[in-house]
Order: sequence, then structure tokens, then C-alpha cells
Amino acid sequence: MIPPFRHLALLHGRIESHVERALQSGHGLSVREYSLLDVLSRQHDGEGGHLQMKQVADAVVLSQSATTRLVTRLEDRGLLSRYLCPTDRRGIYTDVTPAGRELLDAARPTNDAALRRALDEAAGNPELTSLVAAVEAIDVPARRA
Repeated sequence: MIPPFRHLALLHGRIESHVERALQSGHGLSVREYSLLDVLSRQHDGEGGHLQMKQVADAVVLSQSATTRLVTRLEDRGLLSRYLCPTDRRGIYTDVTPAGRELLDAARPTNDAALRRALDEAAGNPELTSLVAAVEAIDVPARRA
């Protein structure tokens, strides 16, 4: 019998593999790059609207140093820009550029379709059926336009 946490790791691996292939072939993005663009695209002006690098790292499940390297790669591609926090000159914010938003908007349907296919395939495995149902039951707030 496989321990329950292994089922979770198996489901995660299958989902990530499906989505990675789809995003790479369709848009030249990795899952991590897509996730970073998605997280940063949800920022807003106003109190608590911009994320600090630690918050970004937590959201994309990477270390702060790996997140900084990822931000630098996407900045080099013209998909992100960095600027100093207007109220605290020690803080640096990262925003998605118009080119980054365009790529993210184009990649969202690919991501969503690959995720759907991965979940449908995993639901056919009796050991993963309950986990798939739990994932599908998560109430995700609608994306901000």
C-alpha cells in the first residue's frame, strides 16, 4: 500500500508534467514562469497591493534566491520590470509588463486545458480519485481582469 502523501506527490507530478509540456510547447514558458507571471498579475495599487519578494517566493513555492533568479530571467525577456517602492526606497517591486500580460493571457487557456486533462486522466486511477475530487472541490476566486 502506498502512503497517502505519495498519492499527493504522484498527483502533483502528473499535473505538473502535463502543464509543463503544454506551456513549453505552446508558449515557451515553464510552469514556474507561468506561476510567477500569474501571481504578479494579481497585484494591485493601494494598501497591501504589491507583494514583497518573500511573499512572491511563498506563492510560487520557491526559495527567495530561486525566485529572484526567475524574476531576473523573465525581466531579461521583457516580461517583468522592477522598480523601487515609492514609500520605502529599500523595497523593490516587480510588475508584469504589457508583453508579460499578453503572454500570460495567451497561456491561460493552455494552462487551464492541460490542468483539466491531467485531472481527468488522474481521476481514472482509483488511488487518485478522492484526491482529484478534493482538488476540484477547492473554491478558487475568479481572476481579476
